[in-house]
Amino acid sequence: MPSNETQTKAQRREAARAEALALREAQAKRDKRNRLITIGALVAGVLVLVGVFLAVWIPAMNDRNKTIDAVAAGNLADVTNPATSDAEDGGIPIGADGAAGTENEGAVEVGVYLDYMCPICGQFEETNGATLDQLRESGDVTVVLHPISILDRVAQSQQFSTRSAAAAAWVADRAPESMNDFNTAMFQNQPQEGSETLTDAQIADIAEQAGVPADVAAGIEDGTAVETFGDWVATASSLVTQDADLAGDRGFGTPTITINGEVWGKSGEWADPAALPAAVAAAQG
Repeated sequence: MPSNETQTKAQRREAARAEALALREAQAKRDKRNRLITIGALVAGVLVLVGVFLAVWIPAMNDRNKTIDAVAAGNLADVTNPATSDAEDGGIPIGADGAAGTENEGAVEVGVYLDYMCPICGQFEETNGATLDQLRESGDVTVVLHPISILDRVAQSQQFSTRSAAAAAWVADRAPESMNDFNTAMFQNQPQEGSETLTDAQIADIAEQAGVPADVAAGIEDGTAVETFGDWVATASSLVTQDADLAGDRGFGTPTITINGEVWGKSGEWADPAALPAAVAAAQG
């Protein structure tokens, strides 16, 4: 039989184990309680942040969705337009002096639907640009430019079509007297399809070389032009691409040329330098 001394040591060991177990259980309870408090505080903080985010985000998204809906519906009245453009179709008329927002009274109207990334638009400009200038300066035609964006996909995700069309809108609005020269200069510096495109700073430099004041060109370089007229570009582009009267056999494409509102040259007649003057003369009757 164990001695009293042996029993006492065993009892002490048992008591020590029981005390250690009790301490561990108490610590575990404290740790659990602390974790719950911490988690509760984090959840509360997240909820506060979510509340603040939603308070800012929901109104902003509502405003943005209104603009997106306007773009999808092709409603130019719901976006910011260049002051010199037509409120119905977005066209920018150019009269004898080359300024946006001007017309030659009684002249034939030649509409040019273009994308500054479009190589065929560049070919049209090379073939007919000087001729259009002569016809416009003589008062025989009013040129109506429609800068749109349908080729962002071929610009290495650089959104060149949108940025360049917005820059044209910016010039038409802020430096209308330089509109024709800017349009000409953009095609003279046109990047190749699928290549590195022009930066906003390079477009701004082209604008200055075309006579746009430096403070106006700065709005192209710092992105203000796109912020101001990007939705106008999208809306105008949506309008023309959905217009059945402008569509060819494969839908709408650039360049599309109209004479007094009627599509002309869809079969490539404009590639003949003599064809456009003849068509204008025929329209004059």
